Amino acid sequence: MRYFFLLLLSVSVHVHAQTSLGSSEFSLRNVDNRMISFDSYPEARGYIIVFTCNHCPFAKLYTERLNALNARYEKLGVPLLAINSMDTLLYEDEGFDRMQEKVAREKFNFPYLQDKLQLAGKFFQAKHTPQVFVVWNEQGKRVIKYTGAIDDNGDHPELATSFIAPVIDDLLNNRPVRTNATESFGCKI
Repeated sequence: MRYFFLLLLSVSVHVHAQTSLGSSEFSLRNVDNRMISFDSYPEARGYIIVFTCNHCPFAKLYTERLNALNARYEKLGVPLLAINSMDTLLYEDEGFDRMQEKVAREKFNFPYLQDKLQLAGKFFQAKHTPQVFVVWNEQGKRVIKYTGAIDDNGDHPELATSFIAPVIDDLLNNRPVRTNATESFGCKI
């Protein structure tokens, strides 16, 4: 029974990882008060969408790794966009001013967008922070090519194997994505 459940979970994650977003658009406020959307990056080949937040201990482990991913891939046409879909009424630490403080303190090199109404989180069906979606532009549509964790070791980045870099490298080199889904862990959105 356990094997069947894991197989079913694997299949449902796999299907979600290949979901077409069509020409779907969102527009969310960045910590600098600019509105950011997919269209803010007209030359993008794809996007690294990371659902994260301020208070989650697991999400807090990833700032340097997210900065490194954006530094590596933004210049290749794959910018990283971090989205905070946490409920600001339940979690005071998730307010817009706290997001601005976090960006200043931790020196994010990527946009940190507030999803106050949780529309992007619901659209992507994001479950945890951090959770990543690699979205690729294909023939006028946006397709989710990967969903899951950033890597396999939150506590020890020096020992971690990235799940994101191989996916993006495969896509940039027009190769099939070898792993399109992993399980993400962290605080529940």
